[in-house]
Amino acid sequence: MAKITLQNIQHSYLSDPKTDFDFALKHIDVVFEDGGAYALLGPSGCGKTTLLGIVSGLISPTSGRVLFDEQNVTHVDTIHRHIAQVFQFPVIYDTMTVFDNLAFPLRNRKVPEPDIKTRVLEVARMLDLEEGIHQRAASLTVDGKQKISLGRGLVREDVNVMMFDEPLTVIDQNMKWELRSKLKELHQNVRTTMIYVTHDQTEALTFADKVFVMYEGKVVQFGTPVELFEKPGHTFVGYFIGSPGMNILPCQISEEKVEFSGLPVKCDNQTKNLLGIQDGVMTTEIGVRPEYIRFANQGIPVKIRRVDDLGRHQLVHTEHEQHDIKLICPEDTPIPDGSAHIEFDAEHTFLYVNQWLASEDNSI
Repeated sequence: MAKITLQNIQHSYLSDPKTDFDFALKHIDVVFEDGGAYALLGPSGCGKTTLLGIVSGLISPTSGRVLFDEQNVTHVDTIHRHIAQVFQFPVIYDTMTVFDNLAFPLRNRKVPEPDIKTRVLEVARMLDLEEGIHQRAASLTVDGKQKISLGRGLVREDVNVMMFDEPLTVIDQNMKWELRSKLKELHQNVRTTMIYVTHDQTEALTFADKVFVMYEGKVVQFGTPVELFEKPGHTFVGYFIGSPGMNILPCQISEEKVEFSGLPVKCDNQTKNLLGIQDGVMTTEIGVRPEYIRFANQGIPVKIRRVDDLGRHQLVHTEHEQHDIKLICPEDTPIPDGSAHIEFDAEHTFLYVNQWLASEDNSI
């Protein structure tokens, strides 16, 4: 296992990049601590797989350094980094038995057969593959084959990091929960550093202890699932995480107040230096999750457009002056007809400047 540090990583697929738009990755500085479970979360094209390729050694970054336990491995090939990787599609030998598939990496490394048998049976037990261990892999379902891909990484004791690139893409929906739970259980047992790449927030938030959210080649926030949900550091994080995502609404700064459509709004991170915000600012917005909006006697007037009954709660679609605002209410909450007033929970309402969470430091 290893602590992995990426220092000022930039990468472009162009031979002569000139601007930020030419780079797939822009100024990445991240640390994966030894034994941690991490996720790289973001939409297609945000740079997740490129970053994974740089960690594995399949891609040499345009600039920056890759360190394994403080040793510079930026130009060290993949085989000497001791990486195990699980891809979208299972990479196994169908004509081999389950046992031989799991044993293959160890036999390549000339491990003695008695040690191979002990290790393979141990990993097969972890992955619930014991019953059919002497059957050909071709007879397994897709999720069973993906377990073999996972086991081929676990069976090695020299692995610095295990990496997963959208590993559940081809797995049946009913089996995804089981495999996610198995991955979490395995990490708790073996404590190997694991990095999981996905565009699916459920996969990322249920697997990882810490999540890197990526957007347009940058890491826009890093934190625990709770931190990302409760206090998004960027409007994209608020929008991308949550179902539905955060309400992002335009606001104005008036003297020492934040206003939405001329109505005062209190924000958790409302700074004392609001008057300095306007210089050089493109956009000011407020963000509040649907879970932290409620009906009130006074507040922001809205029209009720639709109510979706989702069982344990109701998703209410409202509108204020052509701005859509969603709120989530308990299933037994009476929903007004036609029109109503809503208010935002000040402790969970945030001010954003140029898409970033406002603070005294960026004063924005």
